[in-house]
Amino acid sequence: MALGCDHALPGAERAWDLIRTGRLNHTGMWRELSPEDKHAWLSVALWSSKYQRRGKPDAPAGQVFVLDGRHIVDEDSFYCAIRETVSGPGGYFGWNLSALDDCLHGGWGATTPFTLHWNFSTEARSRLAERVNTGDREIALFDLILEILEKRGVSVILR
Repeated sequence: MALGCDHALPGAERAWDLIRTGRLNHTGMWRELSPEDKHAWLSVALWSSKYQRRGKPDAPAGQVFVLDGRHIVDEDSFYCAIRETVSGPGGYFGWNLSALDDCLHGGWGATTPFTLHWNFSTEARSRLAERVNTGDREIALFDLILEILEKRGVSVILR
C-alpha cells in the first residue's frame, strides 16, 4: 500500500514527504506554515493516522497532557498543537470541532478522563475569540473547545 492520499490538499506534499522519509519526528514542525498549509498538514495527520496509530494503544485514563498555547493563533493551529500534545508528531486528534469530539471517545491517543494543562491559555483565548453559532447560541471558539473537552471527561487547567 502506498503511503499517501488521493485526497491530499494543496500544501500537503511537505508533510507526506516527512512521513515517507521518517523525518516527521519532532514537535513544532507545523508552526511556520501558512494558514492554508496548516490545514493541509492536518489533512495528512487524518489520512496517515492508520499508519501512525497502527498497534499503538491509547494512553491510559488519568494521564496529564500539557498543551502549549503560545503558537495557537487560529483554529487549525489549535488542532496542530493538541494533536502533538496527545498523539505526538504526525499524530491526529481532530481537525474540526466534530472530529475533536470523536477523538475524545478513544482510539486516537488518549483515554478519558484525562487532565489537560493548557499553558499560555490567556493568549490562546484572545486568538480563539471568533464567535461560533451552535444553533441555539453564539459562543467564542475557545469556550466551545473547553465545553467539548470537559463534556467528554477532560479536566482542563488553564495556566
